[in-house]
Amino acid sequence: MALPPILRDRLRLPAIASPLFIISNPDLVIAQCKAGIVGSFPSLNARPISLLDEWLDRITSELAAWDKANPDLPSAPFAVNQIVHKTNNRLDEDMSLCAKYKVPVVITSLGAREDVNQAVHAWGGITLHDVITNKFAHKAVEKGADGLIPVAAGAGGHAGGLSPFALIQEIREWFDGPVALSGAIGNGAAILAAQAMGADLAYIGSAFIATKEANAVEGYKQMIVDSSGEDIVYSNLFTGIHGNYLRPSIIAAGMDPDHLPESDPSAMNFGSGGNTEAKAWKDIWGCGQGIGAVKAVLSAGELVARLAAEYEAAKADLVAKTALTAGKHMAFAAE
Repeated sequence: MALPPILRDRLRLPAIASPLFIISNPDLVIAQCKAGIVGSFPSLNARPISLLDEWLDRITSELAAWDKANPDLPSAPFAVNQIVHKTNNRLDEDMSLCAKYKVPVVITSLGAREDVNQAVHAWGGITLHDVITNKFAHKAVEKGADGLIPVAAGAGGHAGGLSPFALIQEIREWFDGPVALSGAIGNGAAILAAQAMGADLAYIGSAFIATKEANAVEGYKQMIVDSSGEDIVYSNLFTGIHGNYLRPSIIAAGMDPDHLPESDPSAMNFGSGGNTEAKAWKDIWGCGQGIGAVKAVLSAGELVARLAAEYEAAKADLVAKTALTAGKHMAFAAE
């Protein structure tokens, strides 16, 4: 199944910037879309809800103005992430605003809901659902999701525990729709590798935390620059769901990252205020294992340009290696 036109025709690099809790804001989303990849943000980043209306108005207006001024270089579509878990008491209001602005892509998380998918389809948008297992992927598609975001081991935020090789292989046995792979993708070669495994797009988050537009404190950005995959800790303590976090931030909070207790998953709260325990962890910084590729704090446009250059170089290198291998096979056959 081919990618829907909105993802096929308007991307200059096959990538989606993942929605980053607290960090993704209109500045970052607009810069990502202008650079040619899908920019996204969680609707719950806009608090109070009136701010979500302002953000959507600004994003749609600025991207429309960009497209008018740059007809040969149109912006990529943007996406809004909706937490569809029962604890999100803002979902209905947030969805109404998404309908008002006809958000082109909605990313759903923590549950699959048929009514949400139908609502997005009614205004002409598409839905992508993030999953950590093949079982959850089946449920999402059964409930009408257009595409899947397999969140594999090594991804930032609420990551799964399966290798991307295993997860993609199982999903592609039965699903031929759009797939965006998440998990330790930090350079252009990894984007090409995701496609080689069977994904259509790469889903990239952690690298964008260390960008100038991101709503992250400078210490967070610099910690990403200074860290590598070995500095990532997998724990469910901080939100009730397993995720990856920066070891130095856990140490700075006075905890031993090698001996963290387990959390009660029922403590999750995605409502308008959040819970007090979650607020206590505000300086525990989420991050994926692919940050070894992040060497400096760049603008979002500069980061996309780097990824694109690496992607094209990786493709050229693959072509050269394939030609070399083919030549060796022909020489062997001639003998």
